[in-house]
Amino acid sequence: MHNEYFQISNESGIAHLQLNRPDRLNTMGPTFFTGLRDAVLALDDAGDTRALVISSTGKHFSAGMALDVFTGTTDVFDNSSPRARLGFQHALRNLMDCFDTLDQVRFPVICAIQGGCIGGGLDLAVACDIRTCTTNAFFALQETHLGMTADLGVLQRLPKIIPAGVARQMAYTSERLSAERALAVGLVNAVLPDAEALLRHAMELARTIASKSPLAVAGCKTAINFARDHSTSESLRHMALLQSAIFDTQDLAEAISAWQGKRQGHFDALSPLTACQTANPHDREPLQASRASADAQPSRSEDHNLTRLSMPYSIESTVRDLLGNDTTKAIIEQHLPGFWSYPQIGMAQGMGLSTVAKFSNGLITEDALRKIDVALKVLSR
Repeated sequence: MHNEYFQISNESGIAHLQLNRPDRLNTMGPTFFTGLRDAVLALDDAGDTRALVISSTGKHFSAGMALDVFTGTTDVFDNSSPRARLGFQHALRNLMDCFDTLDQVRFPVICAIQGGCIGGGLDLAVACDIRTCTTNAFFALQETHLGMTADLGVLQRLPKIIPAGVARQMAYTSERLSAERALAVGLVNAVLPDAEALLRHAMELARTIASKSPLAVAGCKTAINFARDHSTSESLRHMALLQSAIFDTQDLAEAISAWQGKRQGHFDALSPLTACQTANPHDREPLQASRASADAQPSRSEDHNLTRLSMPYSIESTVRDLLGNDTTKAIIEQHLPGFWSYPQIGMAQGMGLSTVAKFSNGLITEDALRKIDVALKVLSR
């Protein structure tokens, strides 16, 4: 698969997405964002991708967003028009959601960076799980220098990757962060001498990840992402529920057998997500729990508790029928994050109903959970 901005391949469970507009410094035009989103979601939906490497061609990784992203939106900078501002907000959320896809998919994403990683390029890089770079790489939030605030996720993600003071200095000054400094502060995991060595390193790392149980790796990504945005107590409670849903004795036995036999383990691919596919891939709900605060306005990608399924029955309608009380819904959303996500449908069967009920401090009855359990069993057939 390829388009004017990148090409993508998938071999033996390792996908490689390579930016391929070196003559334009791999800038991101209008269709780059939806193309990236759709390509990455397609890999996740298929279930057989174990890791994704994102790299580039040419001297620089990416100079960020191209100016033609807003071509045709004549009133986008019309500050006097509330309609234009509302349209701008909607367009911006769509762009944010495209990078957020990298955070939501079940497989790890490795970003291999050469040369400049500027503006939107840095937004892309920090949305990935792991970053590596060449010795000549540098990183910059160029938006401040241009008189605007970076707005596609770097200000939210970067301070959780590197020390907050370093992130603030980058944001306030637009100064470049060198490869050496990026390694020192933890923005990248390794620095390689050139682009060829960089790609070899990234692909070898992807092969190592691909050799592990994809279910275990996906569980790690889900747990780490949740812990990043929640307290230790909340994360431990989430971990207990997550492990109850995904613990696989077959993968455990195979991993031990492979280790004892000094051989490569053989693990089944993750299940395809075609049952969760909506008519518009942009509306697919994330597998991770929402990171929005309780008083924030949720986006479509954050409203995780009511996943739409292309099935005869709908969890959304079932939940609305069984849980008409907003307080009850809120309790489930708080204590059972991701409970309604399709890959975790078996969670109700895996947990004792009385244990789950205790999380609600008595506001959710075992009888209600039994009804939900029955509904989920019907949906999972």
